[in-house]
Amino acid sequence: MPYGFASDGSIVRDITVFETATVFASGGTARFCHQRPSIVLSREELRAALTATPPLVEDADVHLQLQPNGVDLRVERVQRLTSPGLLGAADNVREPAAREDMPTDKDGWWDLHRGAYVITYREKVNLPTDLMALSRPRSSLLRSGVAIHGAVWDAGYSGRGEGLLAVLNSRGYRLQRGARVAQLVFFRLSAATGEGYKGRYHGENV
Repeated sequence: MPYGFASDGSIVRDITVFETATVFASGGTARFCHQRPSIVLSREELRAALTATPPLVEDADVHLQLQPNGVDLRVERVQRLTSPGLLGAADNVREPAAREDMPTDKDGWWDLHRGAYVITYREKVNLPTDLMALSRPRSSLLRSGVAIHGAVWDAGYSGRGEGLLAVLNSRGYRLQRGARVAQLVFFRLSAATGEGYKGRYHGENV
């Protein structure tokens, strides 16, 4: 399948899904598949989803945060890691690292040294069972040596998500609470999943 390069230098693979169509022939019914070329939600679909009940993304400023291919997320909290974490082979053997909040100055700015931080987004995301999402950092961060890493946002998830903020710049980085730091891109599944996400992070930070 074809590949391309995104503006941040990452490799993007074209995504194609197949829809089943039914046609009627003289000898009976034939079924075949044809391609639906894109499953990424457009700005127009996102605009409608933001006014649904519940909204796809709560507390979003449509004029500021709605983008052609996604919705920007703002940072609400930054935490430093204070202990090791662990992950075993069994699903119940896992423990995230302990954290503590990073203080801001009187104007809401964090002065971040080089290292890893966990951030919490301001907006609550409500994914129906036929949508999933992926988060990508804003290029303004990448151009200053700062990255945001995120996992898959599963269909059915609801909550104020988190991401890993990596300050790679040896001179550090200044970040203000409420800044738009990531863009969430939404993908429609070929069919709704029978059971949405119900893991330990469902409903987090609400």
